Amino acid sequence: MARQAGSQGAETAERARRAALSLFARHGYAAVSMREIAAETGVGAAALYNHFATKQDLLTELMVKHLEALLAAWDAEPEAAAETEPRAALAAFARFHLRFHAARRDAVFVSTMELRSLDQPNFHRVERLRRAWEDRMEAIIRRGAEAGIFRAPEPRIATMALIGMLTGVTNWYRPAGRLPASAIEALHVEMTLSALGAAMTGDDACSPHP
Repeated sequence: MARQAGSQGAETAERARRAALSLFARHGYAAVSMREIAAETGVGAAALYNHFATKQDLLTELMVKHLEALLAAWDAEPEAAAETEPRAALAAFARFHLRFHAARRDAVFVSTMELRSLDQPNFHRVERLRRAWEDRMEAIIRRGAEAGIFRAPEPRIATMALIGMLTGVTNWYRPAGRLPASAIEALHVEMTLSALGAAMTGDDACSPHP
């Protein structure tokens, strides 16, 4: 049975997103044309414009989808519940952040490095989602500070510093390096907790979600 036009259109749009993400990550947004994205997708430039009016729209959609997926995936984790003990919640958040981003290196790179390429309305749209992710961590830190578990006189600054550290792993970690991913993860969970004066426990060190 022939596939419906709607199905074919959705597949084409998804191929275009993957092609654009790869090209933006390799060459930078400014250096890539819609014609090149179309060629990588396997369609004509006119067909690509049926799905994305501008290259800016395509970049924005890549960033928005990445951040919305990040938020939805964390919110579905049991440790995301507000009643989770703060130390366990923060350890789980750090572990989740590392794993989610490690599996999406190109998306992380583009979403970080190409913020400068967004026009103001799109920048604010993406920035609201980025802020929502930061708010998730900040809420955990504030709960821990209020409970006397964390030392965090400036929870917002602590959040920005820790997220920067965790996200930065995607820039330098290579599977062929001296330490395996599991060891890098454990070290970063420990550093996250230690930065707030919280000792790492055996429960924090475990890895419940492969």
